[in-house]
Amino acid sequence: MAHYDLTTPLSPETVRMLQAGDSVTLSGIIYTARDAAHKRLVELVEAGKPLPFEVEGAVIYFVGPTPAPPGHAVGAAGPTTSYRMDAYSPTLIRLGLRGMIGKGKRGEAVVEAMRRYGAVYFGAIGGAGALISQCIRQSEVIAYPDLGAEAIHKFTVERMPLTVVIDSEGRNLYQEGRRTYLAGRKD
Repeated sequence: MAHYDLTTPLSPETVRMLQAGDSVTLSGIIYTARDAAHKRLVELVEAGKPLPFEVEGAVIYFVGPTPAPPGHAVGAAGPTTSYRMDAYSPTLIRLGLRGMIGKGKRGEAVVEAMRRYGAVYFGAIGGAGALISQCIRQSEVIAYPDLGAEAIHKFTVERMPLTVVIDSEGRNLYQEGRRTYLAGRKD
């Protein structure tokens, strides 16, 4: 397992070097989107209309941040359950989305798109939204303000701590970690 300091946008070469279990600190611009925003993004794609941000090389964080207290860019910003975006993620990966940040498992269609087009799934620690928010330096709503906290935000992040859960080869830390644990048990 290795550690990488990465800056967005992510290149295909950067994504391909990452392996399940690697730790990453991510800096640069990332975008937020939950299921309602993902649905709208895919509807735009299907209608042949432009998206509100450049998808090529982008990273999307599955989060709906809470309102910002004075002096902060956002309030708590913990990850949401990722499988709710599974119906939409393959379309965005095909368009060049290189990274997704969330928690929990992903479906086989998402993993297959990650393998085919070169994308990675990062895990953020659920329940640590207040700590994660300290890495967010700026936040701006760029699309769908009617969705409230689930609007698409453009975050500027600095050294956001993440773990590669599923790499671009489809290796899955949740599965491999379990196998390693079970292999080492002495019942």
